[in-house]
Amino acid sequence: MAGFKTGRIAEDIRRELSVVIKELKDPRIAGEIITIMRCDLSNDMSHCKVYVSSMDGFENAKQAVKGFESASGYIKRHISNSLHLRKCPELKFIADNSTEHSAHINQLLKEISDKDDTNEHD
Repeated sequence: MAGFKTGRIAEDIRRELSVVIKELKDPRIAGEIITIMRCDLSNDMSHCKVYVSSMDGFENAKQAVKGFESASGYIKRHISNSLHLRKCPELKFIADNSTEHSAHINQLLKEISDKDDTNEHD
């Protein structure tokens, strides 16, 4: 049963991080399209891995991670106040290139579909 609670809290943390992104003034975060892909919360709720992706590429996601790490105190305070947690988990930000990877796969599928359409017309 503990898995349901950690899953709910991890989703709440992800939602609150999406709100905090808009409030941060760090230039590494503010000017980009940043997405919080998922949050993995440990069973004892002391550590949380936050996967961050950027539409502008993997290098920008790495820069955003540095921005999040420098603002981690503010972020933890915001999460703790809004979710009323007894102890806020340690946040570890990880750059994720899944958005870029899925765009690449979509492009490959579109190319295959276009080739099939041209072969059917011949």
